[in-house]
Order: sequence, then C-alpha cells, then structure tokens
Amino acid sequence: MLNDNELENEESNIESFEAEEVIHDVIPVSGLYETWFLDYASYVILERAVPAIEDGLKPVQRRILHAMRVIDDGRFNKVANVIGQTMQYHPHGDASIGDAIVNLGQKDLLIETQGNWGDVRTGDSAAAPRYIEARLSKFALDVAFNNDTTIWQASYDGRKNEPVTLPVKFPLLLAQGVEGIAVGLSTKIMPHNFKELIKGSIEILKGRRTQIVPDFPTGGLIDVSNYNGGLRGSRIRVRATIEKVDKTLLIIRDVPYGSTTTGLMDSIVKANENNKIKIKKVVDNTAKDVEIQVHLPAGVSPDLTIDALYAFTDCEVSISPNTCVIIDDKPHFMNVDDVLRISTFKTQELLRQELEIRKAELDEKWHMSSLEKIFIENRIYRDIEEATTWEEVIARIDKGLEPFKKNLRREVTQDDIVRLTEIRIKRISKYDAFKAEEFIKNLEAEMAEVADNLANLTRYAIAYFENLLKKYGAGRDRKTQIRTFDVVSAQKVAIANQKLYVNRKDGFVGYGLKKDEFVCDCSDMDDIIAFTKEGKFQVSKISDKVFMGKDLIYVGVYNKNDEHMVYNMIYADGKSGLSMAKRFNVTGITRDKEYELTKGNKGSKVLYFTANPNSESEVVTVTLTPTAPARNKVFDFDFAELLIKGKGSQGNIVTKYPVKKIVQKSLGESTLGGREIYYDEVIGRLNTESRGRYLGSFNTDDTILVIFKDGSYELTSFDITNHYDVANIEILQKFDPERVISVVHMDGESKIYYVKRFKIETNTVGKRFSFINESKGSKMVAVSTHEAPQVEIKMQREKKGEKETESILLSAFIDVKGWKATGNKLNYYKVSEVNVLTPEPVEEEPKPGSKAGKLTRAPKSLEVKLPSESISKTGQKEENLDFELNENEGVKSEIKEDSKPKKKQLHLF
Repeated sequence: MLNDNELENEESNIESFEAEEVIHDVIPVSGLYETWFLDYASYVILERAVPAIEDGLKPVQRRILHAMRVIDDGRFNKVANVIGQTMQYHPHGDASIGDAIVNLGQKDLLIETQGNWGDVRTGDSAAAPRYIEARLSKFALDVAFNNDTTIWQASYDGRKNEPVTLPVKFPLLLAQGVEGIAVGLSTKIMPHNFKELIKGSIEILKGRRTQIVPDFPTGGLIDVSNYNGGLRGSRIRVRATIEKVDKTLLIIRDVPYGSTTTGLMDSIVKANENNKIKIKKVVDNTAKDVEIQVHLPAGVSPDLTIDALYAFTDCEVSISPNTCVIIDDKPHFMNVDDVLRISTFKTQELLRQELEIRKAELDEKWHMSSLEKIFIENRIYRDIEEATTWEEVIARIDKGLEPFKKNLRREVTQDDIVRLTEIRIKRISKYDAFKAEEFIKNLEAEMAEVADNLANLTRYAIAYFENLLKKYGAGRDRKTQIRTFDVVSAQKVAIANQKLYVNRKDGFVGYGLKKDEFVCDCSDMDDIIAFTKEGKFQVSKISDKVFMGKDLIYVGVYNKNDEHMVYNMIYADGKSGLSMAKRFNVTGITRDKEYELTKGNKGSKVLYFTANPNSESEVVTVTLTPTAPARNKVFDFDFAELLIKGKGSQGNIVTKYPVKKIVQKSLGESTLGGREIYYDEVIGRLNTESRGRYLGSFNTDDTILVIFKDGSYELTSFDITNHYDVANIEILQKFDPERVISVVHMDGESKIYYVKRFKIETNTVGKRFSFINESKGSKMVAVSTHEAPQVEIKMQREKKGEKETESILLSAFIDVKGWKATGNKLNYYKVSEVNVLTPEPVEEEPKPGSKAGKLTRAPKSLEVKLPSESISKTGQKEENLDFELNENEGVKSEIKEDSKPKKKQLHLF
C-alpha cells in the first residue's frame, strides 16, 4: 500500500504523462479547417448540388423516384406520404424533399400530378404536401427503373438498399435541366426539347454530329448565338413575346425562363417609376395562358416602348449556362452535345445489359422446358419408383437423361434434377406435348431475335429511341422560338425624362440648372456635347451639373456615329489672323476629354457655328471690319464648297482680313442626301449598318410600304426603332406612289379568284388598310410590285380532269384601278395554286465611297411574249438620282425639289 508521499508522486507522474499525450495529439486549427472543409465541399458537390451524368439526377431526386417506385401501385399517393417514404433514404428534413418533389412534378416528365402544384410562370407555390398527390408517369416506369441493371448500396442507416444511380435510358439531365450551387463551383444546365433530344440521340447513333439548343417550358424567344454548347462563359438571351395590338396597347404573351409574371410586372412598374419607360398602367390577365397588358399614354411610340421593355425590364434576361456534371465521383465541365453523346451510349449499354439478361433468362427457360419435355415424354419419372434413397433418385434421373444431354445447350446440374422431381403428378398427367413444342419454338424465336439485336445493337438502340418518340412525343413540340435578337441600346430607347439646361457664361450644363437657359428634353442616360467660343469641345455624361468650359456656344445631345450631324464653323486663328472655315462631324470621342477644333493658337476664337442634323450646307455673308484693306468688304461664302472632314482638320481660308460679323444668307440642302436604310429580314428591324436587304436612300418625307399576308398594307416611317412581324409580311420596300401593286385574291363567300392592280392612294402613316374582300374566308393568294408581273396558275378545268398550268401576265390581264376595286375574275374551274414568277424590284446599293445610292425603279428587262405581240411597259423613262462625293471638288448633290431640310440650331457671334 502506498503512503501519502508515494501516492502524490504517482498522481504527479500520471498527470505529466497525460499532459505529454495531449500535447503530442494537438492539431493546428489550419489543419482541421483544411481537412474538414475539403470533406464538406466534396459532400456538397457529390451528394447535394451537382447531378450524376449516369441518370442526370441529384441524390434527393433519385431517392424520391426510388421511394415512389417502392410504393407504386398505379394509384396516386399523397405527397406527404412520399416525403415520409423518401426520408428512409435521404438524411435531411421534409421541407427540402417536398421542394424537390414539386420541382420534379412541375417539369411534367417523370411525375404525374394531381392538385395544385403551383405555376412556374406566375411564381405561385404548390399547396401543402397533404393536399396534393403524385405517382410515377408511364414514361418514368419505362425508362428509369430496372432492378436487374441497378447498382445498389446501403442507405445512410444501413437498414435499406438504395440505387447508386438509376438505369435511365434517356438523356434526362438535358430534358429537365438543373441548377445547383456547391462549394467552389456551380452548375446550370438548361432544359432542352424532348423530341430534339431523342432525334439527337438517333443522329449520334448514326455517327452524325448534333447541335442542340435549350427549350423552356415558359415559351418565349431565345437567341442562342453565344450558347456554345452550354460551356462556361457561354450566354443566351431570352425574351418575352410582346404583341403590338394598337398604338396604346401592348400584350406580353409569355415570360422569359427564370422569371415570373409578378416579377415581370414589378420590373415594368419600377422602370416606369425610374422614368426609363412611360406607361399608363399594367394589368395581369394571366389564366390558362400568360397575358400581361401594358397600356400606353397617348403620344408614346409602341415600337420604342417594346425596345425599352427589353432594355430596362425583365422582358429580356441574359442567362449564363454552366454545364457541370459528376463523372466517376469528380465534377467535370463539358458541353451539352458531349453530355448527350455520353447519355446516348450509356443508354445503348443499358439496352445491351437488358438483352444479355433476357438472353440468359430465355436460355434458362429453354433448358428447363427441354428437360421437362424429355423427362415426361420419355417417362423417366417411372425410373424412380423403386428407388429407396434420395441419392438413388437423383442418380436414376441423371442416368435416364444421359442419352438426351447431347441435344441440350448446357450441362445438367443436380439443381436441374431436383426441379424435375418437384413436378406434380397432375401436371404430368395433363402434359400436352404439342403445346410444349410450340412453347419451345416461341422461345427459340425470341432467342434468335435477342441474338440478332445483340449483334446489331446500334440498330436496336435507334429503334428504341424511335419507339420512345412515337409513344411519348405527342404534345412535346418546341415551345421556345429560336431567333436572332438585335442589340437594344438602352441610351437610344430611354425616354426623355429630363430637361437640359445651360449656363453659357460660366460653362455649366445639366438638368439641375432650372433657373438657367433651357436647351432640350433628354434622358438621364444621354451624353452631352458642348462647344466653347475658344474652339474647343468635349462630351460628358449628363448629370445634375457638370462643367464643360466657359463661354459655351452650342450644347446638345450627342449621338455616337451619327454621320449626318455636321457642324459648320468659321474661326479666327490667334497667331496668323486668318479666318478658316471647316465642316466636320464627331463620330468617335473619349468621354470628358477636351478636343481642339482650331489650330490651338492662343487667341483663337469661333466667329460662326451651326449644328446641322441632316448635313445641311449654307451660304453666309461675311462682313469685314471698316479698316480692312480689302477692296470687297462684304462677300458670300458657301459651305457646300467644303468637304466634310474630321474634327481635327484645320479648314480652308475664308479671308486674311479681320472679320466684323458673319450672318446666314440662305440655308442649303442636305449634303449627304438621305439616310441609307437596310432591312434585316431575320430580326425584322431596320438599320443603317448595311445589314440585310437595301431599301434605298430615305429623305424626311419618305415612307416604307408593308404588304401583309392577310391582304392589307401599311405605310410606316423609316425609324430604326420600328418592329416588323417577319412571319406575316409578304413585301416590304420603299414606298413609291407611282408603283403599281398586282394582287390575286379569293373572295371568301363566292370562292371566286380575282386579279386586281392598283396604286396606293392613301398617305396615312401607321394605319393598316385592307385591299381585298373582308368577308370570312377571303385571302390574298399572290402579290407583286413588279412592273410586268407574271404568275403561274395551277388549275383543274374539269371535276375529274388532270391539273393544268398556265402563265399569265397580270399587266395585260387587267388595267390599273382603284385600291378598293374587286378586280377581274379568273375564269377557271378550280385554282389550286398561284406562284409569282417575276422577282420583286430592288434598290441598287450605294457604291463604296459614295454617300448615297442610285435609286432605280423596277427592272425593265422583262418582256413576255403573247400570241399577237410583245408587251412591255412603255412611256416611262428610268429615273436615276445620282449622289457623288468628290474629294477634290467638294460635295455636289442632286435632290428632289420637294425635299425639305431639317431644322438646325444657329448661333451668330
């Protein structure tokens, strides 16, 4: 026994030993953090956020489907019950499982739903799990489950087995889409069209390349120009479909993917409150279909508002896909076409496994059926009547089968013999040899079919996908229309929500200087250009108050790349005393940088300055000082003699004598002529960047003629903000009031075909007029604006006769009449088809280096031979308006007499 001192020493030794152990096992916090966080990140990536490429499912989705399969009896189950079943496999709360079930149900692919499951378009949530029901769809049962090809693992508590992945024989990941945020990475895979995925898989099996693009359940329009297979860094733009009903009403027919009607309306209201757009009210009439009405106040352009809705609201959203999937327990980034390829060949492998399993089952059935047939027909069962032991029974049966073993496909095992002994006497007594033989023949036929499918696996996989398409493809057409969007400049479509003021003397500009001089209306997104009396200028972003140089002579809104805005200027050089004249435009600048317009010498000043929005020239009267030694102290100077150059040009000498004043004598014509307008038939928009078909050179009063497929026409302005519905337009060209329109149309009541030729007699812009009979069933069959239009008519003269084809010249068939006239009948029994043979007249594009084009009328070369004579249009000469820019001689122009120059700002000093 230890005394007190010895006991105290022993305790001290123990404490010292424990202290050493503790110190020895200490791990730095950084080490703990590194290990534990990496484990946590791996768990989130693999077990929660990122789908596996084998079945395209996250773990929670896989466990939900497995639980539903376990309890599936063909009837609907309460979602609350499904959640409870899933919790046996998923170690998380019921809320996360419930949200995942609703998400799966709303995709309308794997789960059939009953009750209020919410609406992805409106953002309405589903009812409580105890009120809604679900069951697996027939499609899910067909493609997602097969116990024989499933790899199993123990559940989290070890009580049950769950699938590692489901044997899904379909590109489910791409059909449903998925979004997940893990630790250090995320995934965002877009949903794709059911039919297109199946057709893509068939193409892959045929050895061809694919290029699939997203399709959203919410519909809308999509621009996939930068989709790039959904790789990291790709981008897609999604727009709502906006219908222009009239000048005061727009209707939004769907919402972009990821948006809701509520969120979309909120964004419209917010844009209106921020003065980005101007609307009267917005009304949500969404029921079965999305319908959001946007009411506009009088005087607001609906086309400009459509652009503004795309620029400032959720009517257009940009989505950045990021295709990340789990392959062999590791995240991989890849494009969707590679995912489809992997999924397709995974399906092919699963089909091969199923065929192998079926082959083994058929082999076993054939073997046992053949054994049974031999055992009964050869009465081998009688050999065991005198056997006294079990071993003897087995031996006698084996001996009786011996002569027949050579006809079997595998060896006879003891288990096979035991199964023969289990055949009941009743079955032996009622044995039908003929039926047995038929059964074996059917097995052999199926075995041959399976063997053929295995030998031609690709053909079998293609047939499998074709069957899927036939069986489940109905009603799964593409909902999102693929388009190419134009780029909407927010600066160009912003409404004028501010007023611009200037303090010329002190040099301040802004919308906060309400006590100073008003300049113009503008938006809070505009850039402002300002010129000083010293011959300097700069461009700045509009603000409440910004300094832009003292003694300002001109302030206005700056439009980048506007070549038609030309500045005419005369300045006195401070060093030489020469007065110099220049014409220039400002098409490219650095914001908030000061630029020199003179030679930069001290004392230089601007004598005369005007801003001309349509490149107008002018004649000015220059008056010299009385002391000037010049003989002629008053003379005129014509700016039209100057070339339009860049802002850095020094200009031409006007006079070397001091100038007293300069005043405008007359306003000149537009130097650059009209604007060159092109029509992009892909997006239905006008532009000045040479995209699409050239329409012509447009001056102030020119308009565009649009002929619609429903037999109506409309005159529109050439504003580049105009929207044109490409699908419903037959002809779009520059309007010429002398051009004749030829039409073949059918009267809806009498079913008689008519031909009419007329000129446009109205000049109202923005209003549609119908030029065919407005009775129900009436339709326009063909239309042309060619001077000598020829059409091909396919007809049937007798009820049972063969179809005939005849070509007629419409200009010879009928004279030009009023646009409301019905026209002349086509006296044929039955017209089946009318085709226009002559091309539409086109404008000749401007030559490189010129500032305007040659306006040409319809081609004169067409000549149609009739039986008696050759008919062609006569009495009208071809008119050419040539505009040419000569660098040596300046700008010369030939303009129509009725063209009017635009207003400009004039400043005299």
